[in-house]
Amino acid sequence: MSERELYCDTCEGVEPFEAPPCADGHGADCPELLCTGCGAAVLFAAVTVPLVRPTDRRRRSDRRNAA
Repeated sequence: MSERELYCDTCEGVEPFEAPPCADGHGADCPELLCTGCGAAVLFAAVTVPLVRPTDRRRRSDRRNAA
């Protein structure tokens, strides 16, 4: 089990958190952590945002300058 010190809202202080045995196969990189003081659970979720590539600026500037 991996251990990290994080702020626990329930304990109102910095407490050691550890990853429980993960049934999903994440191992030490499990997104679930438990406070060793009170047992409160924290879930870390990665957020992915699709990036949209802007159009070619040269074409935009040509259109704006056209008479």
